[in-house]
Amino acid sequence: MSTIAPQFRLSRFIGSLFDIIFWVLLLFSLIGLPVVFIILFYIKMPIINHQLLTPYLALTWMADPSRTLPIIKTLLHTTFFHVIAFPGFGFAALLAAATIFVERKFLAKIQLRVGPLYCGKIEGILQLMGDGLKLISKEIIIPAKADKPIFWVGPLLFLGTAAALVSLIPVAPGGWVVANPNVGLLAVFATIGFFPIITVLTAWAANNKWTFIGGLRALHQMIAFEIPLILSLLSIVILTGTLNLTQIVESQQHFWWIIFAPISAIVFFICIIAELERVPFDLPEAESEIVAGWLTEFSGMMYGLIQLGTYLKLYAFAGLFTVLFLGGWNGPSVWPQFPADIVTQGITIGPITAKIAGLPLFDQEMLNGTLWFVIKTVGVILMILLPRGVFPRIRIDMLLHTGWYKLIGLAFINIFIALGLLYAGVLGPGGLIQ
Repeated sequence: MSTIAPQFRLSRFIGSLFDIIFWVLLLFSLIGLPVVFIILFYIKMPIINHQLLTPYLALTWMADPSRTLPIIKTLLHTTFFHVIAFPGFGFAALLAAATIFVERKFLAKIQLRVGPLYCGKIEGILQLMGDGLKLISKEIIIPAKADKPIFWVGPLLFLGTAAALVSLIPVAPGGWVVANPNVGLLAVFATIGFFPIITVLTAWAANNKWTFIGGLRALHQMIAFEIPLILSLLSIVILTGTLNLTQIVESQQHFWWIIFAPISAIVFFICIIAELERVPFDLPEAESEIVAGWLTEFSGMMYGLIQLGTYLKLYAFAGLFTVLFLGGWNGPSVWPQFPADIVTQGITIGPITAKIAGLPLFDQEMLNGTLWFVIKTVGVILMILLPRGVFPRIRIDMLLHTGWYKLIGLAFINIFIALGLLYAGVLGPGGLIQ
C-alpha cells in the first residue's frame, strides 16, 4: 500500500499566513486595544511639553518617537511592572532559572564529573529549556486517596508564598522594591512561617507514608531553625533601630553589618540552608531514606511549580542576607555618568531638532545599585550551593540539637555584643562610628 505525500502549494501557504494575520488583528482590535486602554486609565501618565498625556493619545507613540521613552519610563515605575518584571517575579524567576543551571555545572566541577552538556552546544545551555518542556508535557498524576483540593492548591500556595517573600527584598535605591513596609523584617518572619504549614498540609493531603514522614521532618526542622534565625537578626535591629529593609541597607553606606555581627551572619546563613532544605539539612527530601520525602507524589508541572518556588525562596534568602549583612546595593560607582544634556533635555536624532525626553530610562544610581546587589546575591547563592557538593546528610537528632541549642546560644551572644556596642556609644545614633 503506497501513500502519496501532500504537495506544497505556495498559494495555500500564503492564504494561511493571511488568515493568521487577519485573526490576530481582529482579536487585538476587539480584545487587546480595550484592555490596553483600561490599563492606561489606571497608570499615571507623563507630562510632555507641559501637557499631561491622556490615554487616548498614548498610542500615538507609534507615530511620534518623542513620546515613546516617556511612556516607557512611566510604565517602568508602575506597581504592575515592579510585580511582574523587575524587581519582582520575572527578575527572581530569571535568576532562579540561572541558578538551576549553574548549580548543576558548579557541583559537577566540584565532584569531577560531567554536568549538563549534551543538550545545546554551549555548556549544555539548552538543558534547562529541555527540562522545562519535559515538566510541562508530563502527565500530572493525582493519588487515588489523596485530599485532592489541598493536593492541587499546595504547589500554588508554596509558589505564592515564595513570590511574597521575593516582593519584600529591595534591589536598588529609588524605590526599586515591590513592597516596602516599615516593618519589613516582621513581614519576612510572617511569610517564612507559612512554609512549614504548607509543607505539612501538602504532605498530609498526598495520603502517603513517605510524604507524611517528610512533612513531619520539615515541620520539626523549620521550627527548630526559625527561632535562631529570628534571634540572629535582632542584633541588626538593635544596631540600626529600624525594621525597614531599605533603611537597613542605607545604614550600611560606610560599612557592612557583617563586620560587627559576624556570629549573627554565620547563624543566619546556617539557618537559611536548613530553611531551604539543602544538604546537609535535606532530611525532608532524603531520597536514600524516604524516596523523595514530601515531594514523592508530585509529578509534571505540579513538581515544577514547587521547584520554581524553592529556587525563588533561595534567591529571596540570599538577597535577604545581602540586604542585612553585605550592604545591599551599596558599592563603589562603576557605572559611567550619563551626559548632563541627555539627562535634562533628551537627545537629538539626526537632522531632526526635536528633543526626545525620557533618556536615560534608568539613572546611574539605580544601575550601579542593581549591579552590586546581583553580584553579592550571586556570591551568597554559590556559597549556599557549595555544601551540597562536599557535605553528607546529618541525622535528625544532630539537626535538632544544632538548631535548638547551639545556634540559639550563638544568636544570644551576638545580641549581647550588639547591646554592648550600642550602650558603649560605638554604634547607633550619635555613636563614634557612623
